[in-house]
Amino acid sequence: MSWLNLGEVAYQIERRHGTAEAAEVIRRLRAALLLDDVTPERVLAAAHLKAEHPIAFADCFAAATATAHGATLLTGDPELLDRKVGCRTRDLRPK
Repeated sequence: MSWLNLGEVAYQIERRHGTAEAAEVIRRLRAALLLDDVTPERVLAAAHLKAEHPIAFADCFAAATATAHGATLLTGDPELLDRKVGCRTRDLRPK
């Protein structure tokens, strides 16, 4: 996971559940994950995906990060699941 996408998680949780809950989730994620820096290479890889697909830039950044690490992108976003974004995806939507 990238720092950029961790920020996305932080604001979503804060909006829905408040600052204290967001801080706790971020603390737990930081302890459990190696967070990828926002590098020029990653920004440009995300920009390339954005140029090819109508996907939010933060989602492009998540896909570029997963691709760079040979990782599977865990998502429930149909924009990512329905396109070839350079990495494996796993659908987190409830069945």
